[in-house]
Amino acid sequence: MSDSLPNGAASQPLAHHIGGVRVAGDGARSAPLFNPATGQQSGTVSLANAATVDHAVAAAQTAFPAWSDTPPLKRARILNRFRQIVEARSAELARAITLEHGKTFDDALGEVARGIEVVEFACGAPHLLKGQFTDQIGGGIDNWSMRQPLGVVAGITPFNFPAMVPMWMFPIALACGNTFVLKPSERDPSAAVLLADWFAEAGLPAGVFNVVHGDKTAVDALLAHPDVQALSFVGSTPVAEYIYREGTRRGKRVQALGGAKNHLIAMPDASPVQVADALMGAAFGSAGERCMAISVAVAVGSMSDVLVEELQKRIGTLRVGSGLDDGIEMGPLVTSAHRDKVTGYIARGIEEGARLVVDGRQHAICKQDGYFVGATLFDHVTPDMTIYREEIFGPVLAIVRVPDFASAVDLVNAHEFANGVALYTSDGGTARAFARSIKAGMVGINVPLPVPMAWHSFGGWKRSLFGDHHAYGEEGIRFYTRYKSVMQRWPGSIARGAEFTMPVAS
Repeated sequence: MSDSLPNGAASQPLAHHIGGVRVAGDGARSAPLFNPATGQQSGTVSLANAATVDHAVAAAQTAFPAWSDTPPLKRARILNRFRQIVEARSAELARAITLEHGKTFDDALGEVARGIEVVEFACGAPHLLKGQFTDQIGGGIDNWSMRQPLGVVAGITPFNFPAMVPMWMFPIALACGNTFVLKPSERDPSAAVLLADWFAEAGLPAGVFNVVHGDKTAVDALLAHPDVQALSFVGSTPVAEYIYREGTRRGKRVQALGGAKNHLIAMPDASPVQVADALMGAAFGSAGERCMAISVAVAVGSMSDVLVEELQKRIGTLRVGSGLDDGIEMGPLVTSAHRDKVTGYIARGIEEGARLVVDGRQHAICKQDGYFVGATLFDHVTPDMTIYREEIFGPVLAIVRVPDFASAVDLVNAHEFANGVALYTSDGGTARAFARSIKAGMVGINVPLPVPMAWHSFGGWKRSLFGDHHAYGEEGIRFYTRYKSVMQRWPGSIARGAEFTMPVAS
């Protein structure tokens, strides 16, 4: 399998995908693409201007009437053909992800599998879009409801899941009868183009699904475009706030998922071995570049010392390297700038008084080319420290020590982010109290990464989510449709004369 980009020629910028075909940019602006494991440039990607965005929206707008009028079953059959293609070519897609993002190949395969699950859910559109019917609510009147599509909708997705997060959005949107414009991250855009190619191969009509590459210029063009009815976003909280504010003030429906600082509370009755195993994968998998990564371990009472010892042992054996190499457990960070940001947080943690147990900056891999930082462990972190308050988005795990369960819950609930949280315990009463009292959108009990399945919904609370709907699942169906209630009766059942009182069921 080739290491070249999906456009087939690294010398040519990666093209947009508009109206069912590859569309070259105007050549005015492009951005470099890099292999994070080597630090070498692997190609370039075209960056859209407002005219390119308008072209994509116009294609989607043209395709909308026919697509929205297509029976849900036919839409589902096209989605199912697309699912089959993605499933058959998962390795190709995963390889493209690893070459541009840096995560391990096995992790990329897992990402693709979780995205396919949402496509499978969306294939149930004929059932998901059923309304409700009430016969004879009174006076010969029947009442029913339906859900109808919004129109052209857009998605702006992050670098950390270049296939899965877009597949949280567009399968649901398309199943509901909308047309879609995707703006993937310009850091790893090739996966999105592959998906667009495969959709066309599956028989999706031209213009129903479009991809435009770009930066803030493209984002602002989507936000300002009058024909874009709704917009989904996943990324950092400052950008989520901006997109929510700018979109809603223009009358758009917006779903903006922001940052996270996910905690794992380790109770004294939990197995230190199991907790350490969970934290290794949840903190350092994908080099910590997950919105559901555990970045804070809250060690309760006697769990503290033994947990630090267990983690220190495991970090020493963690295999770090190129994501395409066999046996690698953690790859590089996505860009050199992000690597420097993460190492800056490590320096800040030392300055503010946290005890650095393992310094990932000293890992041997950091002397090689590529954007590597080894797994890093801090102990005696306090809530006033920057490394506790802010999302680092890298392989940095902070240990906070607390005396009891109540203190742990208060600590988690006081944080401004509330995406996900986990508890490790062997006590059912503690688990029940935790599930009821914790203020977060996604909760794991002896599960370190509680990412809901496709038929549930994903989303946090507080400054981790802006908008009224979580992603995918039934929440996704509601986000991408408008609810309509219809009341009907026929002339033969209409009484003579005007009625001036409030109608009631009779």
